[in-house]
Amino acid sequence: MHPFGYTVLGYPRRWPGAANGWHTVTPRLFTDDVAGLVGFLKSVFAAAGELRSAAPTEMRIGDSILMISDGGVRLAMPAVENADQTYERAIGAGVESIEKPADMPYGDRRATVRDPWTNIWQIATYRSRGHRDRRM
Repeated sequence: MHPFGYTVLGYPRRWPGAANGWHTVTPRLFTDDVAGLVGFLKSVFAAAGELRSAAPTEMRIGDSILMISDGGVRLAMPAVENADQTYERAIGAGVESIEKPADMPYGDRRATVRDPWTNIWQIATYRSRGHRDRRM
């Protein structure tokens, strides 16, 4: 069995972040008025979370997390079993590389690409903060 649990089409059904409300794909909205959107989400959807300025704001609605950032980019953040292999498949499919796979200080191995429709994908594999192996 895969360490993330069962797999579907070769991808993990659950990953370690799922226990904290993170799902395989995390929506991230961009706006010129983060505070306004946070207020709207709180008043309309009873969202929980606080406005942050040094990092994306994380709002919880029900069992899901929504990230909110300043700006106007369309971004998806899929959690995958192997960020390096997924990045290579994306390059083979003709995407533009924005960020090659790299270990992040918070524990993920992450790569970023732009598809032909101008969507940005931050492809990430969860790892513990202490992980040192750069070979995937």
